Amino acid sequence: MAASDTSPPALPALRWDVFCQVIDNYGDIGVCWRLSAELAARGHTVRLWTDDASALAWMAPGGASGVQVLPWPVQAPVDGPGDVVVEAFGCEIPALFVAAIAGAARTRGRPPVWINLEYLSAESYVERCHTLPSPLASGPGAGLTRWFFYPGFTSATGGLLREQDLPARQAAFDREAWRARRGIAPDALALSLFCYEPPALPELLAHLHQRQDAPAHLLATPGRAAAALRAALTTISSQNRPEPASIKRSALSISYLPRCTQQAFDELLWACDLNFVRGEDSLVRALWAGQPFVWQIYPQHDDAHHAKLLALLDWLDAPPSLRRAHLAWNGLPGAPALPPLTPRTLAEWRACAQSARDRLAQGADLVTQLLGFVREKS
Repeated sequence: MAASDTSPPALPALRWDVFCQVIDNYGDIGVCWRLSAELAARGHTVRLWTDDASALAWMAPGGASGVQVLPWPVQAPVDGPGDVVVEAFGCEIPALFVAAIAGAARTRGRPPVWINLEYLSAESYVERCHTLPSPLASGPGAGLTRWFFYPGFTSATGGLLREQDLPARQAAFDREAWRARRGIAPDALALSLFCYEPPALPELLAHLHQRQDAPAHLLATPGRAAAALRAALTTISSQNRPEPASIKRSALSISYLPRCTQQAFDELLWACDLNFVRGEDSLVRALWAGQPFVWQIYPQHDDAHHAKLLALLDWLDAPPSLRRAHLAWNGLPGAPALPPLTPRTLAEWRACAQSARDRLAQGADLVTQLLGFVREKS
């Protein structure tokens, strides 16, 4: 006898309004684009409202079928709000759109499901706050309820963004061919650099310059990472220390990469032996890559990011050397020096990353959980 299918019925195609305000860098729009594209890939239609879509020109130049990118609204849409409204990262949607949500609640007999998609964290409050209601007591949305939805790393959270075709893409990826096309020696340690301005960057360059077992090839992403790398090399040169990029090219090669699509960025992480990533979107992609990584968290003026970083390291069950690397890379007070990047250390970090990926893969991804939540609240 065939086993009965206990999975919930699929939602009918829904209209989604996703709101994204770009504060700085690319994380906000990057996460919102991946969310919108994956919703569309599962049969839904999405309007992505943003105050700055410029990064999508290189991040997603071909767009995505089912996703319409629109400027921040100055009037309510003629056809009203969608079935689901997503406020990403605490951005406040315009009052005129809130009024349209209230109007839709009256005309349709039920309001759109209004979700506040929050920032990613491994801190304990995420499990407590996930899916909590936030009733509105005043303003054009008085009487409506907005729901908190927290991405996260445990079964009591909303999970992480993961496309349905991601395992197939990774399985089909030719890592050796990718590296060969970019001139990476077969025995080289390949490192990707996507960072802000890490204080330990000169120290990393010194480590790579002094490697004895194999050459290193550093691939720097454009923008702040490339600028930070050039500044670090200038500092080394001004201090009359050997500049690894020019003095001993056989020990350290440096490539400055052009801007690339999100899928190409994923492939960069798959191809490298160690990934230095920053912010939210690239942290998630580094986890799915299953390669060793060091995360630079976005710094906050009140040092709230310190607790957030330590919470992730605790969830990872990071070995001492990986914990040291994160503390040094993020410049926490009293941080130790970067550990040497020995084969044994990297193998330990790889085992940690792959264990984390395996744990995450056992749970439902963020879009699947969002769809289940919308089904429950509709």
